Amino acid sequence: MKRTTSKITIILILGLIAAVILGVLLGSVPISFHDMLMVIGCRLKGTDVPAELRSTGTILFMLRIPRTLMMLLAGAALGSSGASYQGLFRNPLADPYLIGVSSGAGLGAIIAMSIPWQYNKVSAFMIPLFAFCFALITVFAVFNLGRMGGYLNITGLLLAGVAVNAFASALSSVWILFSGLEIKRSFSWMLGGSGITGWDRILFTAPLILIGIIGQFRYSYPLNILQFGEDQAIQLGIPVSKVRIRLIIFSTLATSAAIACTGVIGFVGLIVPHLLRIMIGSDYRRLVSLSALGGALMLTLSDILARILLAPQEIPVGVITAVTGAPFFLWILNRSNQAKV
Repeated sequence: MKRTTSKITIILILGLIAAVILGVLLGSVPISFHDMLMVIGCRLKGTDVPAELRSTGTILFMLRIPRTLMMLLAGAALGSSGASYQGLFRNPLADPYLIGVSSGAGLGAIIAMSIPWQYNKVSAFMIPLFAFCFALITVFAVFNLGRMGGYLNITGLLLAGVAVNAFASALSSVWILFSGLEIKRSFSWMLGGSGITGWDRILFTAPLILIGIIGQFRYSYPLNILQFGEDQAIQLGIPVSKVRIRLIIFSTLATSAAIACTGVIGFVGLIVPHLLRIMIGSDYRRLVSLSALGGALMLTLSDILARILLAPQEIPVGVITAVTGAPFFLWILNRSNQAKV
């Protein structure tokens, strides 16, 4: 198993390096690998970029590199959070999108976007803060609604997630219509159309995402124990309530920070942990960290496809992940039903 884990880790890292390079080079305006190296070399040396490459430098450092890095961070957040939610709820269908966390974060972000903040260091955190607060409310609501007879039920969790997801999405749509936000741009954002430019959003949200992922990894061992049931975990000295609340907070922090920047993107947290669990097992000390790598790879590749399929127009990256994830969800659901028979 350790050998398999090492191989998968190497494959994911190499794939991620290749995806980052492709993400920087490909788009409506293709950039050659040589020109990229020339521009980056000039920036590192502190010399002027040649006149014929200045537009290339602008595209690289104001558009491609920050967008690719944000997709990498957001994918890592969604992948690791999906693994943590699945372990926490002991449910392979617990994805940040399917249980309504992403829609709750999206609602919070939409509300924050509609408020005319005076721009400063504090206001820059308002969108992630609102997203986090609304996502936290959502996940606790789904968790409590999904408990039937005191126990978390797969059917109850899915039904609660669908209901909360629909409610949050409807509120977001109504808020957009009546708040004066640009409708086309706002709905594109709700589909995962990020439109990231510059470095501001990365500088403000990257620390939040990293804190969320590191926090999840820190509680990955207690998460393993929780798979044997609450009573067994208590007997082994695990403070179940504290572990559960902290895992929810860290997972929701990572998810909401990602959604605040990239828009509402689904199914990354469903597909990646499930595939990795088949290959490396259910040890969350490995699964959480590898799901972060796998999520980063999946979302970066999805963003590349979103940019090149209908270039120069872009498809919202959430549409790409949904086209992939919806059939995968149905496959997992069918597999779970067959296992019960």
